[in-house]
Amino acid sequence: MNRTTEIEDLIDIDRYPVNDRASDRASDRATAMLARAREALQRDGACMFPSFLRPAAVDAAIRAAHRGAGDAFRTAMLHDIDFSGVTEAELPSSSPHRFRLRTAKSGKAYDRITTDSPLRRIYESEDVTAFVGSALGIEPLFRMDDPLGALNVMYYEPGDELGWHFDRCEFAVTLLLQAPCAGGVFEYVPMLRSEHDQNDAGVVALLERRHEAMAHVRSMGAEPGTLVLFRGHWSPHRVTPVIGPQARINAVLSYARTPGHWLKAEGRRLFYGRA
Repeated sequence: MNRTTEIEDLIDIDRYPVNDRASDRASDRATAMLARAREALQRDGACMFPSFLRPAAVDAAIRAAHRGAGDAFRTAMLHDIDFSGVTEAELPSSSPHRFRLRTAKSGKAYDRITTDSPLRRIYESEDVTAFVGSALGIEPLFRMDDPLGALNVMYYEPGDELGWHFDRCEFAVTLLLQAPCAGGVFEYVPMLRSEHDQNDAGVVALLERRHEAMAHVRSMGAEPGTLVLFRGHWSPHRVTPVIGPQARINAVLSYARTPGHWLKAEGRRLFYGRA
């Protein structure tokens, strides 16, 4: 990987001083911004940095994504909220795994993202990695070494959606590149689970669309260029079906607490069709 830090032409560093967050030189503005991000993640399970990418960088990333769309692997499946693979016949009536949820999308693996895409420079930047780690409260933070799963571009074509689910990983980092004409809304319930409570009753209420559960559903803005940090391991989330001719396109930047992290082979086969 080329560990370049020259990202000033891609990121609005006046608004988000990613190269000014180290503890020995951080400005008061950077320190306060990162503190607010950590507070939002703790309270709401999510924080957003609108207009993180400069408009020209968004346009260049979209052009590169469209050129390489044919390299994306198509996934369409029914699953439960934890991707457990357990059949309904094995489950008690109170289990949230009884509900079948639909996911249909395409994903382009890291090794298929060409070097002319700004996403490569952003993901491979040491400054961006450190900035994300500071916002998450995880220092040091490491980029994944997985040649497929480290950085992805996700395409949601008309009718595609991401069903309600919890992430297996502790957190997710995404960049929205292109919003659809309609639909394609990212929805989530903040911190429905916790380390000590799987809250099956609350999850079932959400999947049954009970009023008291739906009242806690939030939606996230769809401004292209927005960086999102999300604690999806505890907060169920989905992308509603895309409506209209324009796809929803976003990038997923994958990090870990320890160096040398790879996806499991089954995950690479499921999401990229190869291990």
